[in-house]
Amino acid sequence: MENRIYIVMGVSGCGKTTIGTLLAETLGINFYDGDAFHPISNIEKMAAGIPLTDEDRYNWLLDINKQAKESLSEGHSVVFACSALKESYRKLLAQQIEDTIVWIYLKGDLDTIHLRVKNRTGHFMSPALLQSQFNILEEPSSAMHIDTALDTDTIIHTIVKKLTKSAFGLVGLGVMGKSLARNFAANGVALSLYNRFVKGSEEQVAEKCIAEYPELQSAKGFEDLKTFAASLEQPRKIFLMIKAGEETDTFIEELVPYLNAGDVLIDGGNSYYGDTKRRIEFLARKGIYFIGTGVSGGEQGALKGPSIMPSGDPDAYALVEKYLTLIAAKDKQGESCCTYIGKDGSGHFVKMIHNGIEYAEMQLIAEVYAYLRYAIKIEPTEIAALFTEWNSGELNSYLLGITAALLIKKEGDAWLIDLILDKAGNKGTGNWATIAASELGQPATLITSALFARYVSTIKEHILVNTQPASVYHFNTAALSEIKDAYMLARIVNHQQGFMLIHEASQKYGWDLNFAEIARIWTNGCIIRSAFMEELIPALKKDSNIFTHPAILKQLKDLKPALKAFAVNALQYDLSVPSHLAALDYLNVLSGNYATANIIQAQRDFFGAHTYQKIGDSSGKYYHTEW
Repeated sequence: MENRIYIVMGVSGCGKTTIGTLLAETLGINFYDGDAFHPISNIEKMAAGIPLTDEDRYNWLLDINKQAKESLSEGHSVVFACSALKESYRKLLAQQIEDTIVWIYLKGDLDTIHLRVKNRTGHFMSPALLQSQFNILEEPSSAMHIDTALDTDTIIHTIVKKLTKSAFGLVGLGVMGKSLARNFAANGVALSLYNRFVKGSEEQVAEKCIAEYPELQSAKGFEDLKTFAASLEQPRKIFLMIKAGEETDTFIEELVPYLNAGDVLIDGGNSYYGDTKRRIEFLARKGIYFIGTGVSGGEQGALKGPSIMPSGDPDAYALVEKYLTLIAAKDKQGESCCTYIGKDGSGHFVKMIHNGIEYAEMQLIAEVYAYLRYAIKIEPTEIAALFTEWNSGELNSYLLGITAALLIKKEGDAWLIDLILDKAGNKGTGNWATIAASELGQPATLITSALFARYVSTIKEHILVNTQPASVYHFNTAALSEIKDAYMLARIVNHQQGFMLIHEASQKYGWDLNFAEIARIWTNGCIIRSAFMEELIPALKKDSNIFTHPAILKQLKDLKPALKAFAVNALQYDLSVPSHLAALDYLNVLSGNYATANIIQAQRDFFGAHTYQKIGDSSGKYYHTEW
């Protein structure tokens, strides 16, 4: 273990000597009382009630620094009790040994400490000087803060606990970060927790979190980065759960000075995969590992076991694999729903497409709900019962299950769903997935239609088109079996498009992704877990295009009439079903029965001489016509 200089600091009467002595005994090392280094002139001034000046303290502080350096040179750790009231004093004490010092600040209020000093006997320090010490006190930011109101046993236990190195660090104690911390702790991981300090809004967040949850009682809380980093075993392993984008970059810049080569940062936020690649390269130049990690499951998933998608240097993953697999959900075979995804930002890319598939899955359920509620006129409780029935079979999914649950919730006599503003938000991953699809030239039409449906929901209060509701007419409605089949087929198309998008990225960026393994870790813990995802594993082992699988190909043929009937009937009722329509349109185009793209290519050649190819010409030749 590295030798350390422990300096117990604070104003006179805060308990420095008592705590310093007990701490030294507990650690089995020597103790030095800083007061013993004062020259006679300083002692006489304090006894007379005259405050010391900076000049008076200068040589005193250097003498303590000298003793500390001698102890280190002899291979010893030691404890000092020293007031160290100003930052300038602490710099003198730490000269040439900054990295070895652990500051322990005993913090108390003036009235309590004044009473202690007044009742103290045999000490040269006059009680009248206490106010002057509080006047010049500059509380240290890079120190362990200990409340002097605690009893001595608790203080020593708290200090020793904080001095013990933690195996794993976690930054950011929002909803997800807090749940992940509890998950790690419940699985026996020794944790250090950090949350930023923001005066008046984010103060002692880590300490309060530890106090709130029993499983976190052995964790250590920090709001100073230097002491947080120092509390971790090396190589450090730090999980970041902070806001994606500039905030992540800023935090990394603040943390890097306290890291060493070989340390590992794990970004568990919804970061853009391109940013992850950039950060991996930036930190690699400093010898620091960076892993981009997709985490899915929401608050409960983070607490009980999420699906985890890490990527980056495989050597870095090897350092943290046991921790990530420990907290992840388990599939039906008991295997962890965490696997090494691949190089660069592939983990965050896969999580981004997961979220895109999630957007479309949610939209499809909303469209089915709308048809059942507004065309067939079924009440929410009946729809919930139907969804529950579907959820007990091949359509089982987490999202269908929670929709059934939320539909029976009431507020007073009203269905809560009817009280919620008809406006859907998004946090960016659906947008990124749509952009990625365009960049890769992949028709992720269900993801795109679901994203745009959310956008439309945000503008309709400003651009309202008043038309006669179709419900005044009388149309035949689709049978429940047709609705079920239509929903099933649209989900198949959604998953096919999602995995084809992942396949294209893997090809373009050289990631060599394992599609069946991705499906496997999506069978539990994540938001898009479903019975269908389990069925996809064997299909994806053979081909990333699930449409080539015989059983799925048969479903495409058997279920398409139901999707067509549902789509047509929904339009008769003026219902918005963009994702079901996108699925139907995708299948219609892929059937190859009718040509439309040839018209577009001819138009392009007409006005821009973009050329075209001809049917039956295997040479690949391009033609141009003077129209």
